[in-house]
Amino acid sequence: MGESYFCFLVGVSLLLPIVLSTSASASHRWDGVIVTQADYEALWAVRSELVDPLGVLRSWNGSSLGACSGGWYGIKCAQGQVIAIQLPWKGLGGRISEKIGQLGALRRLSLHDNSLAGAVPQSLGFLPYLRGLHLFNNRLSGSIPASLGNCLLLQSLDLSNNFLIGAIPASLAKSTKLIRLNLSYNSLSGPIPAGLGQSSSIAFLALDRNNLSGPIPPSLGKLSLLEKLSLSHNSIDGTIPEEVGGLLRLKELDLSFNSITGSLTGVLDQLKNLSTLNLRNNRFQGDIPPAIGNISSISRLDLSENNFTGEIPLSLENLANLTSFNVSYNNLSGAVPSRLSERFDSSSFVGNIQLCGYSSSTPCPSPPPQSSSTPSPSPEPPAGSGNRKLKTRDIIIIAAGILLALLLALCCIILCCLVRKKAAAKRKSGKPPTPMGTSSEKVVSSGGVEVESGGDTGGKLVHFDGPFVFTADDLLCATAEIMGKSSYGTAYKATLEDGHQVAVKRLREKTTKGAKEFEREVASLGKIRHPNLLPLRAYYLGPKGEKLLVFDYMPKGSLTSFLHARGPETSIDCQMRMRIAVGVARGLNHLHTVENIIHGNLTSSNVLLDEEAEAHIADYGLARLMTSGSTTLVGTAGTVGYAAPELSKTKKPTNKTDVYSLGVIILELLTGKSPSEGTEGEDLPQWVASIVKEEWTNEVFDLELMKDTTNIWDGLLNTLKLALHCVDPSPAARPEVQQIIQELEEIMPELAEKPAGEEGAEIPATTSEG
Repeated sequence: MGESYFCFLVGVSLLLPIVLSTSASASHRWDGVIVTQADYEALWAVRSELVDPLGVLRSWNGSSLGACSGGWYGIKCAQGQVIAIQLPWKGLGGRISEKIGQLGALRRLSLHDNSLAGAVPQSLGFLPYLRGLHLFNNRLSGSIPASLGNCLLLQSLDLSNNFLIGAIPASLAKSTKLIRLNLSYNSLSGPIPAGLGQSSSIAFLALDRNNLSGPIPPSLGKLSLLEKLSLSHNSIDGTIPEEVGGLLRLKELDLSFNSITGSLTGVLDQLKNLSTLNLRNNRFQGDIPPAIGNISSISRLDLSENNFTGEIPLSLENLANLTSFNVSYNNLSGAVPSRLSERFDSSSFVGNIQLCGYSSSTPCPSPPPQSSSTPSPSPEPPAGSGNRKLKTRDIIIIAAGILLALLLALCCIILCCLVRKKAAAKRKSGKPPTPMGTSSEKVVSSGGVEVESGGDTGGKLVHFDGPFVFTADDLLCATAEIMGKSSYGTAYKATLEDGHQVAVKRLREKTTKGAKEFEREVASLGKIRHPNLLPLRAYYLGPKGEKLLVFDYMPKGSLTSFLHARGPETSIDCQMRMRIAVGVARGLNHLHTVENIIHGNLTSSNVLLDEEAEAHIADYGLARLMTSGSTTLVGTAGTVGYAAPELSKTKKPTNKTDVYSLGVIILELLTGKSPSEGTEGEDLPQWVASIVKEEWTNEVFDLELMKDTTNIWDGLLNTLKLALHCVDPSPAARPEVQQIIQELEEIMPELAEKPAGEEGAEIPATTSEG
């Protein structure tokens, strides 16, 4: 019925265009087909002031026919009146006409991500039904119209990333249904209006990257539904009002790069839902409140570049979800809690002169020996002896003991020098030195593989290829720092005596295969070489069953820390992110197509970056080294946030579950969010999909990618579509990795010019004895 009715109308329109276009009452008779005369004239006035270089508005012709039936691109109607204009990412220039205020039924205006200039129309304040106004990522100038406060049904106002100046209108407080207010990345000045506290429905308030001044209004504490408050990079001073401590639903609080003073005692006690607290580069004083250790949900904590004093509270060790931590450049003192020093590197603590224990170069002084609270009285000398001196015999005995101790120390030094000299001579001759304390040792060299076996100890070090040679003694005596722990074992950064650095993974002994089967499997892994796979350089079997794997050390660490734990001074541009995505895809493709290996646990923490930020996938094939009964225990069925939905039932990773994990990593690169940052009940793919569905795509991308979108928008959108394709709930709908590589190279052709060849020829397997 509906389709035939529509066809009938189209036929009639061909015969009677004049009657239908001029009849005011027809807007009710032919509902949804003909726009009212007033709205038609307003639309045509809006069109006349827009510049359309891509021709997307060619469908806006001189007839009102079809304006409300899908004929006019980007227009939605109800009852013959325009209720929505949605034209994001269309390259539009020109300005927004004041005649837009004549569209009396308009509910939503989305013109974001264009090149619109001029002022925000005052007439928008005449639209009583306006619910969403999205003009972000344009070139709008002038001030924010105070008339917008008349839009009492306004729920979302986003004017971010423009060139707006002047004060934030106090009249916006009248929009009591406002949920999202984003005015960031402009040049707004003056204080934050105290009246904003009346808009009790606000859940998202972003005023960062402006020139705002004055203190934080205590009235913001009335925003009981507020989940995100971002005021960073302004000139805000004063103290944090106590009322802020009552924002019980607050998840993200970013006050960084301001001039805020005072202490935190008591302000944070009730903020139990915080996941991000960034107070960097302010003037805070006093102790770090131990109460922060009770905020179990916190994952990112930055208190750096302030004037905090005292010790780091031990309670911060309780923050199990903490992935980013920084207290550098304060006036802190004392020892860093051991669990924090193990989880975070020295950059999190530097700049505190009296702080110790966070690296090998900052050891804490040994505590003085314990003494009794009441000193024991000295024994009384015999009567008449007075304070006599030591006898000559006592002095000789003491001197002889000291001399003997010095001689023993000297002998040890000489012995160590001789051993090291011998080791250096063997290195120079190309022969790896053998470990100390062995009586029957032999070195086998065959096919590019060097094997060292310790006879009496039973330890064995097997080299594949690599930039340098080291011995088991070098490895076991290296200075080691814990980089992290995983289900497979503990990873260390090992610094050898000659200064070379390697990464060592100590596998969990009870979950690995027996020696013979282990050596067979690890030998096959040692042959794998690809520019985007972390090469296995050697392995060590200890006399008591310990198993160490030796890899190249990646100076930039994991993609997780590189992306989420960096400071604002470290920028990751679009090209670098795309290069990382292509690198991960190429490495995964090699595993799938050449090595026939399913990774099964691909995450951003398993993507390591070298000095040039080139991606290298780690932890591939490690499931082969584990016993069959332990593979499910070590997480080979995927990590939460990266695991494809079907894994919850099948427990068996496939090529398509790897593709899902790759899609999550690409989303991570685009959004700057980790999978654990999704809202309640949503993971990262679900969150992105929901934002895109609501046409708030601007909110998806990392703010760094929004700074200059002139030449990269199409690429970002196409990459986003590809990532969402990868995380499709249906495994069959996901692309193969080779297809992902081709599409990424089409998006950024300059990346296709980089060769994806092998790092080197395959290394033949050898058999070692001894």
